[in-house]
Amino acid sequence: MAKADILNESLWDAYSNKVTTLMNNPQHQGELFENEVEERGNKLIVADFGAESCGDAVRLYWEIDPANDKIINSKFKSFGCGTAIASSDVMTELCIDKTVQEAVKITNIDVELALRDDPETPAVPPQKMHCSVMAYDVIKKAAGLYMGVDSESFETEVIICECARLSMGTLVEVIKLNDLKTVEEITDYTKAGGFCKSCIKPGGHEAMDYYLVDILAGPRKEMDEDKMKAAADASTSGIADFEGMTLVQKIHAVDAVIDESVRQFLIMDGGDMEIIDIKTEEENIDIYIRYLGSCDGCASSSTGTLYAIESTLKEKLSTKIRVLPI
Repeated sequence: MAKADILNESLWDAYSNKVTTLMNNPQHQGELFENEVEERGNKLIVADFGAESCGDAVRLYWEIDPANDKIINSKFKSFGCGTAIASSDVMTELCIDKTVQEAVKITNIDVELALRDDPETPAVPPQKMHCSVMAYDVIKKAAGLYMGVDSESFETEVIICECARLSMGTLVEVIKLNDLKTVEEITDYTKAGGFCKSCIKPGGHEAMDYYLVDILAGPRKEMDEDKMKAAADASTSGIADFEGMTLVQKIHAVDAVIDESVRQFLIMDGGDMEIIDIKTEEENIDIYIRYLGSCDGCASSSTGTLYAIESTLKEKLSTKIRVLPI
């Protein structure tokens, strides 16, 4: 199988079943009309939010009962990719039967979690994650229009990326949920740092109080400590535990073993590696990796180095493991 085939298959597999279903069959796409809403004695709110840089945009419709501020119906129109359609559909579903005050507490994280098949597995691949983070902004706009206040009055957290309107709390949660290791990955998942780039590190377009490089350091240290513990637990509690782990748990366990026993030697030679995917079949657990730096293209990367990596993982985690460079 060609490298491109593996990558394409892995990318498609990274979408949850809920996302792929709603891409093609959204349940709440459409419009609400003012005359029909008013005939029912309710109020229509229409709010727009768009990211011009990537072309994604969403229009949110709320039909609100003014007697109790409850959203009794909601529709959306989305101008964007399939991921934007699926996330907008779930956002709309989450709004229905909530009061405006309750709906404004819905976050981008809530939407992404609702799109997951497995609570521990992200619903979309990293490069499409930014398509699912428009919910919070358009909901705030709709609530502000209904209540007659500035949408920014709902902001209770420190905003780190002004361009993408992402708060410190949201960024920390995304880092932890998806085991992000670099600022580039944060940008892939959230679009933070993908616009004016001022929030990435000091010296950018504008001076900031907080930067992504600093925000990443705290949760990253905590997660690395957890991974080391996971590796220790895996090596002492038996092979069966690893084989029964979820995909996210397996990736954490493999990463921890690599960090503990392999990575330092790769770095000494000017290289490194990253895990691309883990696929479990009846007889094998296939771990797809990508070599980085001087390891990429090195003759021993397919012989001695590969044997050392695979042997270490087999010894510490499972004899079913096969390591496949791509």
